[in-house]
Amino acid sequence: MSTSGIARPTGFLGSLNSKYHHLALAAFMVVVLAHWAEHLAQAFQIYALGWKTPDARGVLGIPFPWLISSEWLHYGYAIVMLIALFLLRKGFAGRSRQWWNLALGIQFWHHIEHLLLLLQAQTGWRFAGQKVPSSIIQLFIPRVELHLFYNTIVTIPMIVAVILHRRASAAERARTGCSCGVPRSTAPALSGS
Repeated sequence: MSTSGIARPTGFLGSLNSKYHHLALAAFMVVVLAHWAEHLAQAFQIYALGWKTPDARGVLGIPFPWLISSEWLHYGYAIVMLIALFLLRKGFAGRSRQWWNLALGIQFWHHIEHLLLLLQAQTGWRFAGQKVPSSIIQLFIPRVELHLFYNTIVTIPMIVAVILHRRASAAERARTGCSCGVPRSTAPALSGS
């Protein structure tokens, strides 16, 4: 029980979502930016440089082409993002939590799509009789555009959540114990130290 009378998680998750939430969010944003770099580089390679889609492998796919053909790179990003969205969820309250939950739900589906792609790449089985690994929505929208869309619809609610979180009311901060957005002079009082 915290000094405010509200029960908060203890241990690793409690610390991650209170006194280390700002640091954890910053580290997670580095992963999000790296994920965006991959997709934007691939889109640039296709649309600005005129490369064929199989040759446009993003940033890491150029020196390590097996990462793209095996699907491990994008599945790795998808699962890391899903786990981070889940683990950092308790640090949000009120409206910011609603937006974070929306990003988590969309990322869960995005992860399912990447899992389907990974399974096809590893087993040789093809979804819906396609010639290459395909996700469900990819049957209707080309893969490059689809993944730019998915990343956009995950990133927008995540950014809204972080902005609302940084502007959280005192009551919302008290519910989580997080000191994100709190002036350093008042942060220790909120964390109970």
